[in-house]
Amino acid sequence: MAQLGRPRSFDRTLAIDEAMLLFWRYGYEATSLNRLKAAIGGGITAPSFYAAFGSKEALFKEVVARYMETHGRVNDPLFDEALAPREAIASALGRSARMQCDEQLPKGCLVALGTLGSYAEEDSSIPLPLREARARIRKGLLACVSRGIARGDLAEGTDARALATVFEGLLLGISPMARDGVALAVIEGAIAQVMTLWDGNARSTATARPDA
Repeated sequence: MAQLGRPRSFDRTLAIDEAMLLFWRYGYEATSLNRLKAAIGGGITAPSFYAAFGSKEALFKEVVARYMETHGRVNDPLFDEALAPREAIASALGRSARMQCDEQLPKGCLVALGTLGSYAEEDSSIPLPLREARARIRKGLLACVSRGIARGDLAEGTDARALATVFEGLLLGISPMARDGVALAVIEGAIAQVMTLWDGNARSTATARPDA
């Protein structure tokens, strides 16, 4: 009788990285188990996959966490209080645009596009890690604008939430533009234009607090 061979092994960290690229490129629903097994390699079988990751949804949660630890760090300036608030927002927008247009990566942003159109938000827990990631970015943008008001960079009457929402709209809007092939230079021009909204709400240089 033929002797059973040893199960083929795979690098779990590398497997998550490969899965991240698939979910990023194709979205959750279109990333099938067969696609995942082929990308992970090592002769992984369906039982081995479920033993390693639990489920496709559980793997997706790990993928989102990995994305936020790596490519998602383009938004780190939003949480760096050593930066002037305007600089933090402009830096995050620019870094995000460059990452999303990088020819070596899937176009767009996993956080913006990972489950787009796949599931009703109220009917599934699958989009939850992406909603949480977007909420973190939203909080960072609002904190920057609020800090700008507190520092005197922006007028006291500035609607912090409304202005932060405008920046968030562009940040999320970069994804479909990048995926549709809009040139990075065009997106960077849009970033420059939207930052004039900050300048339009700025206090006069006579009363604004200078950057540290």
